[in-house]
Amino acid sequence: MSVESDVQSGAHAAAAAAPAAPAANPALLGLATFLPGAISLGLWLVGYLPAAQVGAIVPAVVFSSGLFLLVSTVWASRTPGMSAVAAIFGTFSAFWLSLGVAIAAITNGWLGLTPTNALLPTFLISWLIVFVALTLATLRLPLAFTAGFLFVDIAVALVLANVLSASAIFATLGGIAVFVFCAIFAYIWFDAMGQELGGRAMAMGNPVQR
Repeated sequence: MSVESDVQSGAHAAAAAAPAAPAANPALLGLATFLPGAISLGLWLVGYLPAAQVGAIVPAVVFSSGLFLLVSTVWASRTPGMSAVAAIFGTFSAFWLSLGVAIAAITNGWLGLTPTNALLPTFLISWLIVFVALTLATLRLPLAFTAGFLFVDIAVALVLANVLSASAIFATLGGIAVFVFCAIFAYIWFDAMGQELGGRAMAMGNPVQR
């Protein structure tokens, strides 16, 4: 055997033994772009924006949270082992996009819709059911994720109570719940970004369901 063949064999063996590069993480984009729409919604619910100016949150809701979560969904669906992540991002993308359309329709009178129509209760009840199901279906995730999803459920339920009762306290409490789940998801994003840059994993808590 020649020296050249020995070198080639060694190079091939080294290449075979080299670990594969880690897959890119779509959660870095998905979690970051989720936050602007959610924070905007929370600010409106607690009264930072006048109630009549709800249309002001549409750009963040549709073009940040809705559109870029859709991008993250496609990215995750094309990454091996990320089907659950794609499903979660896709669910939230659908929520934000449909919320943006609903707000635009109500504020502009599209399709004959007004704030007094049954659109908002129907919309909120439907999504509350979906988010509760998502929370239960993902109990095998670390506790931080379950806590985030639980506060999403609480926020939607409180906003529904506000719509049905016209009591401002429910809107304020809903806004606070929004800020809580934003803080939780920001923590998860901070952990993911830190690990991507070589840092240690942060505590996420044990799953509720093994």
